[in-house]
Amino acid sequence: MCDDQSIENGKYLKTLILNSEQDTQSLAEQLATLPLTGSVWLAGDLGAGKTTLTRYWLQALGHTGAVKSPTYTLVEPYSIEQNDGLIKPVYHADLYRLQDPEELSFIGFDEYLDEPNALVIIEWASRADGYLPLPTLFIDMTQNELDDAETSGTSNESRQVVLRLSTAGQAQGIDLSSLTL
Repeated sequence: MCDDQSIENGKYLKTLILNSEQDTQSLAEQLATLPLTGSVWLAGDLGAGKTTLTRYWLQALGHTGAVKSPTYTLVEPYSIEQNDGLIKPVYHADLYRLQDPEELSFIGFDEYLDEPNALVIIEWASRADGYLPLPTLFIDMTQNELDDAETSGTSNESRQVVLRLSTAGQAQGIDLSSLTL
């Protein structure tokens, strides 16, 4: 982990560069230490690493089983036992295939958002923008192509991750400045 990879530091906004899957896992482990409740919106093109980040995040929260992509089911629920014995409800949603935001009301999605202490990680939340309440945290992932042809003749892919707290996240007292790679 190198602090020089951080682009911006701040309590409410953080930009990081992920150069490897290990960096993604490290970020997920750090996210798991934040006292997040409510929803987190993951944005980024296909293949940007949203599901990979979520898989590592669920594992860092204590989930030991398989992590399925909710692309076809819309939502995968997890009940994760915490160190204090309490159960943390976590829902991983992927709205990529959502045709109409009203579909969420048919599956009872509002109940996930209303559940006390729940964390709802939502990929492709923009498909239901206007229906969903604002999240606690926005995470935008962008793939970068870094041409390293001069030294090795290959190109490496990295990801820029921008994390931004909403006013709800700020009210929860969450601080992003401790996130580093």
